[in-house]
Amino acid sequence: MDIDPQITERISLIFKEKGVLLENDKIESKLKLLTADFGIAPEEAEKMVTSELLREYGLNGPSQQSPSAQQQAVPIAGISPGDWVTVEGKIVSLSSPQSEVIAQSGILSDESGAIRFIVWAKSNAPLLEERKWYRFESATVDEYRGAPSMKIHSGTTITPIEMEKTFMPLPVPISALKPGVSTIRAKVMQDWEPRHERMFQSGLLGDESGTVRFVTWKDDTNVRLEAGKVYNIYYAGVDEFQGRLSMNLTGAMILEDEGADIEVASGDTKISGAFVHTGGGTGLIKRCKVEGCNRALSRQNYCPVHEIQNDFRYDLRITGVVDNGQKATNVLVQRQEAEKLTGISLEAAIETAENNPLGFDDVRMKMQEALLGRYVECKGSDIDGTLLVKSCSLVKYDSTRHADLINRASVLPEGGEQ
Repeated sequence: MDIDPQITERISLIFKEKGVLLENDKIESKLKLLTADFGIAPEEAEKMVTSELLREYGLNGPSQQSPSAQQQAVPIAGISPGDWVTVEGKIVSLSSPQSEVIAQSGILSDESGAIRFIVWAKSNAPLLEERKWYRFESATVDEYRGAPSMKIHSGTTITPIEMEKTFMPLPVPISALKPGVSTIRAKVMQDWEPRHERMFQSGLLGDESGTVRFVTWKDDTNVRLEAGKVYNIYYAGVDEFQGRLSMNLTGAMILEDEGADIEVASGDTKISGAFVHTGGGTGLIKRCKVEGCNRALSRQNYCPVHEIQNDFRYDLRITGVVDNGQKATNVLVQRQEAEKLTGISLEAAIETAENNPLGFDDVRMKMQEALLGRYVECKGSDIDGTLLVKSCSLVKYDSTRHADLINRASVLPEGGEQ
């Protein structure tokens, strides 16, 4: 982005009047950093560079304010993308940065709400500490996956403040979640196999109002949630992607509600149709036994994260497609339902794999033979176009319905030829 020479000239003139001659290159480099690297509007970048240089040379100027005239802090709940803000809040969590350009990231909260923030590495800002209060002046707010996100850059002034306020956010129903930062009380409905090497855990949370997908990325503060248990989850990020909400528990405060239970609203999707395809992941598989992993291993016992694992556990699953004649749905069926559908137990599959020349392929072919062309009715959670099956059963052949379909298909439009 080219810098308007008039901006450089105005800044240079302010300092010239105070007896300081600045090189245009120095001014332009600071302006380009803010406008090109951080996407800050030129008029705001002009104010920030002027203020920064005045502090650098120990000068007073039109952009500096006395403490009594400083901008009033705004409530975090009132922040919107595009705002240029001054806020005061408590660092309630810090998480490991996922990029070298980020120095710190975490969640800032006050009595009104909470917001995710990022400290750019180029800002040279002081390191922030959890549970401490700070005042941030001239921070910018943009949007990430539908939620406001505060950015701390080289023009942001950070001041530690003494504050005795205590507050505890109230949980919201899952059905009322929206992009941002929220607190919920929920039950872990499902613990899924991680799909990415940086992913620590993913699964499904539920409460009386509905369910939501969650993910936790690998971090020094990871807490593994156990299926069937209830947790109070404070300050978790809520993202929106392709119209779906998901919760990011990385860095969230998580407390188990021991002995508690929740009657979870099902929110299940039901499908019926013919099993028209079985995927390559169907059959007997091996899983990595390293704590927190559970990934499927290759035939050579290779885990994409922990490499060769000679100590593993067997599992059974079905991946495939169910088609009702109008829509095809990807399905993932875990061991319990897979055994019911195919009549093949895990123990029988292991015996077949270990004593048959075709091994694992023989198990897959037997399961495929038991499924293809059969009609099923499945219920489960629709996640990104794949139905994670909770229950699935074979549907009995309905000759009356079949005859009706044939009769309807044989009816010709008026004027048609036999």
